[in-house]
Amino acid sequence: MGNVFGRKSRPSRVTEQDKAVLQLKQQRDKLKQYQRRITLQLEKERLLAKQLLKDGRKEKALLLLKKKRYQDQLLDKTENQISNLERMVQDIEFMQIEMKVVEGLKVGNDCLKSMHEIMSIEDVERILDETQESIEYQRQIDEMLAGALTEEDEDAVLAELEAITQGEDVALPEVPTEPIPEVSDAAKAEPERREAKNKPNREMLAA
Repeated sequence: MGNVFGRKSRPSRVTEQDKAVLQLKQQRDKLKQYQRRITLQLEKERLLAKQLLKDGRKEKALLLLKKKRYQDQLLDKTENQISNLERMVQDIEFMQIEMKVVEGLKVGNDCLKSMHEIMSIEDVERILDETQESIEYQRQIDEMLAGALTEEDEDAVLAELEAITQGEDVALPEVPTEPIPEVSDAAKAEPERREAKNKPNREMLAA
């Protein structure tokens, strides 16, 4: 129970402008209902005046038409009031839109200011200079590579690139199909004999 009574109510999202627009629309709707009711009544009185003229009651019909004329004037005033209310509603709603636009511009301006604080003009200039240096360094490497290759090498590279682009296999050196000759036992033993022959000479020199 304590939690229920101690709970804080959330702030309402309905602004004073919203309340004003709602009240204006309610008044407009009431005037439109009155307008429809008067219009129906005027139509009935017109038919009644027509019937009175047929019955020869001209004075009664004339009095009814005077009343109808007065109600027509009220109907015109009601139409003007409805137009004024609708125009006021539109003005308020448009002002609300303008306020939201201004708030959005303020947020965007604050965001730009914070971004400018993070990255200063000096940082931008430094990044541009480093980028230009990297491009210049890469250009120098390309020039060195281009100077190290002959015209024949350039043609070979272009031909290989064209072959890769067209999906063709680049020509590679052929693998020899003839068997490699085997080394005889005498040839294998020759290094050992030379080592045994030279060993006494090395011992004498050492002594």
